[in-house]
Amino acid sequence: MTCRSLSYSSCLKHVYPHEGTLRNNNNSMASHGLIYDGCNFFRQRLVLSTLSGKRVKIRNIRSKDDNPGLRDFEASFIRLLDKVTNGTRIEINQTGTMLFYQPGLLYGGTIEHECNTQRAIGFYLEALLMLAPFMKNPLRATLKGVTNDPVDPSVDLLKSTAIPLMKQFGIDGEGLELKVVKRGVAPGGGGEVLFRCPVRRTIRPVQLTDPGKIKRIRGIAYSVRVSPQMANRIVDSARSILNKFIPDIYIYTDHMKGANSGKSPGFGLTLVAETLTGSFLSAEMSSIPQGQGDPVLPEDLGRNCAKLLLEEIYRGGCVDSANQSLALLYMTLGQQDVSKALLGPLSPYTIEFLRHVRDFFQIMFKIETRKPLDDKRKGGDKVLMTCVGAGYANISKSIK
Repeated sequence: MTCRSLSYSSCLKHVYPHEGTLRNNNNSMASHGLIYDGCNFFRQRLVLSTLSGKRVKIRNIRSKDDNPGLRDFEASFIRLLDKVTNGTRIEINQTGTMLFYQPGLLYGGTIEHECNTQRAIGFYLEALLMLAPFMKNPLRATLKGVTNDPVDPSVDLLKSTAIPLMKQFGIDGEGLELKVVKRGVAPGGGGEVLFRCPVRRTIRPVQLTDPGKIKRIRGIAYSVRVSPQMANRIVDSARSILNKFIPDIYIYTDHMKGANSGKSPGFGLTLVAETLTGSFLSAEMSSIPQGQGDPVLPEDLGRNCAKLLLEEIYRGGCVDSANQSLALLYMTLGQQDVSKALLGPLSPYTIEFLRHVRDFFQIMFKIETRKPLDDKRKGGDKVLMTCVGAGYANISKSIK
């Protein structure tokens, strides 16, 4: 359910349903920190716990499942958090259905992590994007595993949307880099990614209220361990749809060979539309992993991905739906000043993220629905998010 068809008051009630009533005991603030039930939104809880310094206890993790407890990719995520922090205390019960997490200091430095192949590197990278600016030392992380899969945002997508978004919040400079060293698609993996990020003492507030018109579309069509012609077929089919709207389209083909091509065959497409005001809207698709379903034709994949991009442009806003929670987190942690961002309809993941931000930082957003004027070309309903930053300062940043 989105906030598209709701008034401001009901939209607020939808995102913050318990406001004005006593919170239930499930996630009330007890002497041992915040308590949650279930495995949903696992990353959100641990990332916000690490940033706020509040302990968190997660109970009943798949307790009624045939295979109860934490999955391998979640255990790998906990190990990654342990590598970038110092003094973190983690307790997991024998069945893996309960986790206690007491965060330490964000240390950073040079780390290397073998990501579990059940989820893509994007699953781990999204959390690092949130944590990296607040570490003691600039982060240099080498992540190995699956770079592209149909579930998580790919490294290409994060490189072309999340990195420019970070720059708008003042996290920029030579030290900010995201590079695909080796590409590896699901299920085998074998990819490698380098992420470097500088540290910042504070995050500057932003006013992202004017999305602007689309000025150009860029993309990457990649193929590994299949014919290089696959990427060209994807490009042709995507252009057949997008050329009707805008002439400035350039889709690069990226065919990696040998040791750099991972362990499994696959192909896919990432498309990014840039607006006149410097906003980026993205869409992507990748082929079905080998042995997990009917294969997809590159022509169909190109056309469907182009349609997904048009849908994302219709939703609009200054931040695309994949990066809503990253933008809202930086707004929450910004200096004690007003930040505004115009977003498309909020995704269910973002709505839950707003509830968690309220639990950990006691920050609530003012949510206003904005209907476009009679002009149909302005796309769907938008949501204007406004908050006053928590004034979060990176006290562990080493003074040179």
